[in-house]
Amino acid sequence: MGAGLAWEGGRHPGWPARLGPLRVDAGLVALRPPKLFDATTWSRIRMRDQSYLENWEPTAVDGWPERNAAMSWPAQWSSLRSLARRGQALPFVITVDGDLAGQITVGNIVRGALRSAWVGYWVAADRARGGVATAALALVVDHCFGDAGLHRLEATVRPENAASLRVLAKVGFREEGLFRRYLDVAGDWRDHLCFAMTSEEASPEGLVRRLAAQGHVRTA
Repeated sequence: MGAGLAWEGGRHPGWPARLGPLRVDAGLVALRPPKLFDATTWSRIRMRDQSYLENWEPTAVDGWPERNAAMSWPAQWSSLRSLARRGQALPFVITVDGDLAGQITVGNIVRGALRSAWVGYWVAADRARGGVATAALALVVDHCFGDAGLHRLEATVRPENAASLRVLAKVGFREEGLFRRYLDVAGDWRDHLCFAMTSEEASPEGLVRRLAAQGHVRTA
């Protein structure tokens, strides 16, 4: 069995899961698996926030409206669910006070001796401030290093994305280097900074407790 599928008992540890809630200035933040009926809300937010999001996401070859139309969600949802069931991803919807406000996904999970993955997220423009991304990332990292049994998480971000850089710094990710022309974003190959964290760096108290002690989040 390949390293990417070598989890115990043939079942993905840590999935399915619901995480949180945590209280931040924006409201009550929680994470849940994506659902088929998220299509309309998901599409409405993505279409409304095109100018806010598309500078940080992979280029939509078929166009932003086509990729983010409600009718495109079922295929994306099915793919995420399939990856989660095979142990290759941990996909979550971010909610604030029960309403969909973004997504956070742990992808390319490799087990065996590596036990590593990447994490990526987006948050709706009207929820971009108030601690939502920070709370969601802390919840996911603690889950990955706990029930999901991972050892290392990576996050890549464009150097121009100041908001995401602040979130990663607040949570405790450390910068490891610069990936030149790493990803096709907004129509061109863009440099990305690589950040990472290992389970030892989040221990012993975990990120949620650490951020709560610093006053950034409150357990509900």
